[in-house]
Amino acid sequence: MRTDERTLAYGGGWLDRAGALRADPGWIAARLTDPESVLLPLWRDRCLVSADRAPVRRSAAGAAELRAAADETVFLGLDAGRALFAVDLSGRGEAEACALAGAAEAVDVRALVGGLGAAEAAVQAYAKGLLHWHRGQRFCGGCGAATVARDGGHTRSCTGAGCGRLLFPRIEPAVIVLVEAPGEPERCLLARHRGAAEGSWSTLAGFVEVGESLEDAVRRELAEEAGVTVVDVAYQGSQAWPFPAGLMVGFRATAASTEVRVDGDEVVDARWFTRAELRERVAAGRPLGRIDSIDHHLLHGWLAADD
Repeated sequence: MRTDERTLAYGGGWLDRAGALRADPGWIAARLTDPESVLLPLWRDRCLVSADRAPVRRSAAGAAELRAAADETVFLGLDAGRALFAVDLSGRGEAEACALAGAAEAVDVRALVGGLGAAEAAVQAYAKGLLHWHRGQRFCGGCGAATVARDGGHTRSCTGAGCGRLLFPRIEPAVIVLVEAPGEPERCLLARHRGAAEGSWSTLAGFVEVGESLEDAVRRELAEEAGVTVVDVAYQGSQAWPFPAGLMVGFRATAASTEVRVDGDEVVDARWFTRAELRERVAAGRPLGRIDSIDHHLLHGWLAADD
């Protein structure tokens, strides 16, 4: 059974991104001064939060100082008709950014996600990814001239004479795979990655390379990292992934054999686990994947298949 995407953190698509409206500079300018509009301030990929760890939201009314201090302000979308903007204060020191936003501290969204509603987590991850992209695209890769934001921050345009290249936000797709052993007993493959804590096991994952389909990337990653040939590669679901602007695509696959040969570089160990062994780990308080990650759902979905 495929993962239910509605249960995955950082997704859901609640906002109307207003693609037909955001290209109008006059419409964007009007939304920025509309007292109903909301500003979400961030600092260097971190959420600015209040003392109770709630992400700060500021009304556009009376926020001229905040907008003036921003390195970039981008339109995220409409929430029940109200415009949401992300404001980047990365050019300021952390203390100054907090003071401007009326925040207590700056915290990564992954440290907050367990206490956020699904819509709030999705918006914060979206804002993080878009602002991160802007900071890395200040200059044109073709001619070296400066670029400027347009379309509410969803495009950057080169200012170089005779160039005019348009730059669009990039995402970085990665695959993550739950691999099942062929035949009986039913087992799945988990790996221990270099730098992970002793006794920490997870599914295998890797970035998609140029010229690959998602299924090709699954087969290559398993062969490279674990020496495993897989068949019956099946899509399970996808997840926006704030690292800072990834797309994690989940699969299940079946190994052609139970032979495992780890690369010793990224993966230092890998072994097959039965459902009983994984249930023992859960009972002992050892989590199966991060609560905000698709691997948590892949693993728990596999366990539930035997219920």
